[in-house]
Amino acid sequence: MQKHLLLSLLLLTGVTFTHAQVQPVYKDKPYLQDFSIKYYADTTQSSLKQVASDRNGIIQMLAKEGLRHTSAGQFLYPGKVVPDRNYRYMKDKNISAIISYQDQLVYLTDQVVFSNAWAGTLFSKHSLPNAKLFAGGKDFAFLISDGASLELIKDSKSLWNGKLPDDSVIGLAFQGNANQFWILGNKSVYKVGVQDKRLTKVLSGTDFTAFDIASKESKIVIGTVDGYISLDIPTGKQTGSMNRKLPATKITAVKEVNGKVWFGSDMGAFALRADGKFDYYFGERWLPGNAVIDIAKGPKNSVLVLSTKGLGQIQFKSMTLEEKAKHFDQQVRLRHIRNGFNSQLTGLTHGDLSTGFTEDSDNDGLWTAMYLGGQIFRYAATKDPDALQNCRESMDAMERLFTVNPVAGFPARSFERSGHINELHDIERWQHSPEKEWDWKATTSSDEVIGHIFAFGAAAELVDDPKIKKQAIMLIDTVMSHIVKNNMYLIDYDGKPTQWGKWHPDYVNSFPTNVGDRKLNSSNIVAMLQTAYHFTKKEKYKAKAFELMNKHGYYENMMRPMSIIGRAPEDADEHAKHMSDGWNHSDDEMYFLGYWGLYRYALNDTLKASYKKQIIDHWQAERPEKEGAWNIFTAVTGTKDFDLNESVWYLREHPMDLIDWVIKNSHRKDIEKLEPNFRKQTTKEVLPPDERPVQRHNGNMFNLDRTGGNGSGEHSAGDIWLLPYWMGRYLGIISAPQK
Repeated sequence: MQKHLLLSLLLLTGVTFTHAQVQPVYKDKPYLQDFSIKYYADTTQSSLKQVASDRNGIIQMLAKEGLRHTSAGQFLYPGKVVPDRNYRYMKDKNISAIISYQDQLVYLTDQVVFSNAWAGTLFSKHSLPNAKLFAGGKDFAFLISDGASLELIKDSKSLWNGKLPDDSVIGLAFQGNANQFWILGNKSVYKVGVQDKRLTKVLSGTDFTAFDIASKESKIVIGTVDGYISLDIPTGKQTGSMNRKLPATKITAVKEVNGKVWFGSDMGAFALRADGKFDYYFGERWLPGNAVIDIAKGPKNSVLVLSTKGLGQIQFKSMTLEEKAKHFDQQVRLRHIRNGFNSQLTGLTHGDLSTGFTEDSDNDGLWTAMYLGGQIFRYAATKDPDALQNCRESMDAMERLFTVNPVAGFPARSFERSGHINELHDIERWQHSPEKEWDWKATTSSDEVIGHIFAFGAAAELVDDPKIKKQAIMLIDTVMSHIVKNNMYLIDYDGKPTQWGKWHPDYVNSFPTNVGDRKLNSSNIVAMLQTAYHFTKKEKYKAKAFELMNKHGYYENMMRPMSIIGRAPEDADEHAKHMSDGWNHSDDEMYFLGYWGLYRYALNDTLKASYKKQIIDHWQAERPEKEGAWNIFTAVTGTKDFDLNESVWYLREHPMDLIDWVIKNSHRKDIEKLEPNFRKQTTKEVLPPDERPVQRHNGNMFNLDRTGGNGSGEHSAGDIWLLPYWMGRYLGIISAPQK
């Protein structure tokens, strides 16, 4: 969630233009990738209050019941908040607050300020038995408060006592460059100098909740129940008005960490970016609970966000995109391979990865084709033998879709061991295989077929393994022969076309010209026929492609601009109306997968130039989504402009945690919402991937919320992230890691 202004991304991240290469290239240098390690508290035994850490990396929390620390915990495998018994002789201390002072843990009790650092020599007495707040100044001077009174102490000596005239104390902070303490009340801000010991009122207000000194000690940021304000320290005046354009306005904590101001709220945490916008950390992707109590600097460039339900340690790790790819490759191989397919992990109990199972899908062939495509590009770019072996295994799974069922040339949606179908509610789709103990899923869709042809074409072209090349060409020929022989239909076990496997003119041209399916099916079938001709050289494929384009208007259908695509007219049939009730993002996925073969294997240069215009026209419509995959597919045409910055943004900002946690953004006041529209674009600007629900490329990137099944499944990075990254590497628009 380390956001970068897209306008300056060229400079910040090393996108360069060279004379030798027309297209821009992203130089893969390390960036800061954020992810969270969570520690859950037993809320029946710990009412958490504060968090702090020291130079040794020790994280300690204060609960009403005593000190707590973290147990176990790593990325995706949460730890616990447990009682801290390390210093057993502290058990009798009535600790009321904890801070990090000079990078050491320091405690406040009803009698003293003390620490186990400095050989235990810090033991400074005070006279406020109900003390609950303190802040450290220079040379072990501390300002202490019980909410009503204030006392400045050093070496057990009381240097000053005082009270706010008409307010209660709720926060303390020290400004080092002026050697003075700042005091936050419910409705006022005061300061007191260590030297002059003069209490001065600086600001009046209402409903203050938290504050901190920020911007190299030049301003104070003050949270309220309805936004935040800033106080300029040199002038002592408020700068600007109340800022309410926030992810959440009820501020519960304010803390500057590593030069960035962080806010806690009743709806998660957020950090102020240099561009004035916010990085939002909501839900269990980041935090055990959303009611934030405290924020503190953590070990190794991390930020500690304490909530009522535990601790979220948000870490910022330097990594390259290739290192992120290695992490995601392991994620896929460990948890998302089923019978060679790229599968979803589902049935999780609250994000516990050990409780899940890989699930068959209507689109096993499609998701696997997209993962396979990524591995093909990976192998083409690196010659990595692991990538080649991944290709072999996925190719074998794809081939078995054709052999597990008895229909010649027909790819099943999926297959599974017999008995499995008894657990399923869609038994009609499942058929018994001629292979004993196996069942296969029927009703294969057009999005399956375009996925197959995309991956097989890429394999036939780019993998220098003779067996895979031969296998890929055979499978292209197998399915396309079936379609051509059956009059441009995909014929199922019952002798009838499947619901969506229809490319015959009677079906395609039955749609009004402004309904997307007419354009989509035309584009897909021409791409598939071209791919088949390119690799088999069988004239029937070339002839059929020209017949559809010239005789049946498929070329005209394809070249129709995206700007006219919309709802079917009133006099259209119900099917056309149903198919055009809004923008279909699955169609986008089918288009762009098809563009590989449409452009790459064009039948002549004239068509290739036309296809380029078609692809770029579509991409222009997609640009608001900043969809990394569609941008990089567009780069196949060689165009200079395909939003490389946004593509890199997509790859960087994609969360490492791909679990389906509850996500909420619709309440936010820092986003500009749009009226309902055909494209289903909810906001003026798309949110970063790590702030929105995890979804495949056939989802709407403008989805704001995910409300059901918290932690119930984990997505595979195979199709979501690895495909666009490795395609970018193969095309040369993303470099190998740079020193």
